[in-house]
Order: sequence, then structure tokens, then C-alpha cells
Amino acid sequence: MSRMVGTVSRGIRAPIIRSGDDLAQIVPEAVLAAAEAEGFAVRDRDVLAMTEAIVARAQGNYATVDQIAADVRAKLGGETVGVVFPILSRNRFAICLRGIAKGAKKIVLQLSFPSDEVGNHLIDPDVMDEKGIDPYRDVLTLEQFRALFGCPKHPFTGMDYVAYYGDLIRESGAEVEILFANDPRAILSSAKRVLTCDIHTRARTKRLLKAAGAERVFGLDEILTAPVEGSGYNERYGLLGSNKSTEDTVKLFPRSCTDLVESIQKTMLERTGKHVEVMVYGDGAFKDPVGQIWELADPVVSPAYTAGLEGTPNELKLKYLADNNFAHLSGEALREAIQEEIRKKDGNLVGQMVSEGTTPRRLTDLIGSLCDLTSGSGDKGTPIVYIQGYFDNYTTE
Repeated sequence: MSRMVGTVSRGIRAPIIRSGDDLAQIVPEAVLAAAEAEGFAVRDRDVLAMTEAIVARAQGNYATVDQIAADVRAKLGGETVGVVFPILSRNRFAICLRGIAKGAKKIVLQLSFPSDEVGNHLIDPDVMDEKGIDPYRDVLTLEQFRALFGCPKHPFTGMDYVAYYGDLIRESGAEVEILFANDPRAILSSAKRVLTCDIHTRARTKRLLKAAGAERVFGLDEILTAPVEGSGYNERYGLLGSNKSTEDTVKLFPRSCTDLVESIQKTMLERTGKHVEVMVYGDGAFKDPVGQIWELADPVVSPAYTAGLEGTPNELKLKYLADNNFAHLSGEALREAIQEEIRKKDGNLVGQMVSEGTTPRRLTDLIGSLCDLTSGSGDKGTPIVYIQGYFDNYTTE
């Protein structure tokens, strides 16, 4: 009988991971125990994924606000520091901002509007239009912003992030000035030393600031790239991808973990005789159509994966074939014709009409998004995801 089920994604429960735990042993054991308990067999080209959080926790990759402050002070001088384009998040940025503020005498905070980089809205764009504000050109002071928009609160968290970030900076011992602008160069009228806090647009922001005459420009990806006073670090991403751990500590994005995914792949092969692909995933790359929040606050979806997950899908659009090439067929004849077309498809379908409408995204971004939706971010207790059938197609028996 032909296989009747395609892709299956399972959240796998695991122990609570602590610093120093051996994920190379814990993760395979959890998957194999789940397979035995639930009655599924490990197959070639299954995908085993684990959250970046448990990898960073096992690495002990943490930093305190004082350690962040020390690096900010060393790199930006400890006087007036411009902080450009932070996202509006208690989990993702607030503790980082506390450390940044402790490393300076004054913070000039520049917020983008109507939303931050990942879609958290500061103000309603319709109200912005009604007030005649041009987000591409206008620069607003805090007083102007309050006169125009009052004290808007985030629709999901109920936070007035303008007041929250301002209070947090003052509580950390620094003066604060707040601006609202979407051109990063607006900060230079108040601060010549700038820390860019955007994620995916950071290279352009740094380039514009340097060309406009900033004295020093660093990004969050350049803070804590090496240990500071015994801190954790991330040599590639710095503070990007960090999360709140405690009120004074952040968990950093995991350091290089290619060895880990390859070790787990080897263990699975030894234990089952099957070649399983392995990856580490963080935020998925998708957007909430209601709240308009783009999920990806991590610098990448997957910081490490095995070689078989490189590349993009190479798929035919079945409904195109059915409506065009084989519109004259139905039933078993149609099924056989489409299966034969899949068997003989080119190795690269880019630009061909038969692939139009298929998703031209990287496999790791697609699979990582599936994993993030499967595991969730709350109390499911499934930081490992096991996916079967992802690489199957209509011909797979």
C-alpha cells in the first residue's frame, strides 16, 4: 500500500538542561526513548532538531549586566552613547539595555516608528498618517511624540515601551534622551559614538553611520564577542540572539555547535544504522498576520546543521501539472503521469514554470520554522523536535 502520510513533526520531551550537560548523549537518548514509547521507527533523512536555548544552557553561555557594561564602556568610551533601533522586548532587549546604560553616563535612545524591526508596533500607522507624520523624514523628540500620540501601549504586552526603556536607563544610573526616527544618522546630532541594535539591517546601519562621520560605531553583534570578566560570549553574534535569564543576566546565542550536530548524527547512525540530519534552531522565520510581528529576533534561524540540510527545496507544483500538462487526465492515469514527471524532474528547477509558487527559502529556515511552531516557547517541555517525511514526495512509497 502506498504511504498515506507525508511530513510528521513530533515534539520530544527532554530533561531540564543545565550548564555542563552532555547534549551529544542526552538528545539521542531522548529521541530513541520517544521512538520506543510511541512506536515509530527512525528512518534515513529524518531531521532531529534542538532549540538553541538548550545548547546555550549546556554551554553555560551567560553574561551579567555588569559584564555587558564593561564591554560597552571599553568599546564606546563610557560617556554619551547613542543606542539605535532596539527592538521592543522585555525578553530580548531590556536586560541588554540595562547593561548598556550601566556602561555610559548618558544614553541617547533612538526608536524606529511606527514599529520596530521585527514588527512590534510603537504607534498605530493609521494614526501616524492622520497626524501627517512622514516616517521616512520626520525626527521627533520625546515631547513631540507624546503630544502627537500620547502614551501608546503594546497591544500584546500592555507595555508603554517608551516609558519602560526610559525608566530602565535612569534606574541603571545614566541620563536619557529619546528620539524617534528611521534614519540612523539622526542620532549623530546628539551622540557621536553609537551602538546599533538592529538585527537584520545592522550592516547597512553601521555603514550609514560611519559614512556620516560617527566617531565609533559598534553593533550588538560586536559586544561580548570574547569573554569579559569571565562572561560567556559569542564570537560571531555577540549579544544578538540573547534572551533574558534573570533580572541581571542574559543567555547568549550558542557558540559554534557544528561539532555537536555532527556528533549527534554519528551517534544516531551508530545506534540505528540510519543517516539522520541534525540541526540547532532558534526563532522561526514567519510573520503573525494579526499582530504583524515577524518572529525572527535571532540573527539566523539555525546556527548549526549537518551538510544534508544545505540548500533549498527543488519541487514541482502539483496543481500546475494537474491544471496544465495533464489537464486531460484523471484518476490513476493522472497520478501515474505526475509521479513520472517528479521522477524525471531536473536537479535545478529555478525559473521553470512547473516550480512557480513553491517556496524558494533555505531548507534550514523552513525546517527551523516548523520546529519553532512545534516546540513553542512556553511550557510544552519539548526542546527537541523530530521530523519525518520532510524530504518525501508524491512518489515515495
